[in-house]
Amino acid sequence: MRELIVLGTASQVPTRHRNHNGYLLLWDGSGILFDPGEGTQRQMSLAGIAVSSIDRICITHFHGDHCLGLPGITQRLSLDGVDHPVRIHYPASGQLYLDRLLGASVFEPRAELLLEPVRAPGPVDSDALYTISAERLDHVPETFGWRVEEPAGRTLLPECLREAGIEGPDVGKLVREGSLRVPSGRLVMLEEVSVARAGQVVAFIMDTRYCEAAVRLASGADLLVCEATFADGEAELAVAYHHLTARQAGEIAAASGARQLVITHFSQRYPNEQVLIDQARAVFPDAIAARDLMRIPLPHRRTHKPQGFER
Repeated sequence: MRELIVLGTASQVPTRHRNHNGYLLLWDGSGILFDPGEGTQRQMSLAGIAVSSIDRICITHFHGDHCLGLPGITQRLSLDGVDHPVRIHYPASGQLYLDRLLGASVFEPRAELLLEPVRAPGPVDSDALYTISAERLDHVPETFGWRVEEPAGRTLLPECLREAGIEGPDVGKLVREGSLRVPSGRLVMLEEVSVARAGQVVAFIMDTRYCEAAVRLASGADLLVCEATFADGEAELAVAYHHLTARQAGEIAAASGARQLVITHFSQRYPNEQVLIDQARAVFPDAIAARDLMRIPLPHRRTHKPQGFER
């Protein structure tokens, strides 16, 4: 299962209907929590998600709406006896604030937290499921956007496997070894019964002005989660406070070749996000406005059948 669970969509000031930021990406049994703002622990309860689903926490920067929920989450990890390590990625320049958040109140620390400060753009960590990379965005204080990218692979085509007479344990052997000799004596290559599959990509862009780093981060993303704090009428405020308009979020999605855009991080001045989604869709039609507790599945992969199969 791969889906994004939206825990909060407000920017600096939460409202009656919008919690502070919080986004949980579920990825094949792994959970990455982005920017846990105030109230994230409660929002996870409302969403029916246990904190034990969290394997990583990624913080873009240390403005309160992006990190004040960290103490509740980390203390809950200990309270619930979560027995796997949880990695925390964050700008190294904010170490002082991270230390304060992790020591915000009296509790008994039991959970294993692996602190991994980020000092420069580039790959941050990698495992069999995905690689996490960071790009420095145009915001103050120092802010990193995040990119989660699955390794490239191949998608097996059942009809081609049947034609080749490959089934059962032989399928796994073909995948592991790249070729298999069938009873007829012919050597079947993996490429003959599968198609290349690009890895899925999720990009996460919070507070920033429009910049090339944001476009690089979102390049070819299947799902782009992007701040859209202001409408066109407040474009000057967006520049002054190092934020994006909804239209600029759409422009980033269009320029990067993203497949789907999710806008979020809305200013309290917009009780209804319709004006924002309309402006984003004017340049990128496949856009949706996030709402608290919304669940958004990753788009299905696009695969293409090979030209033909010969025995």
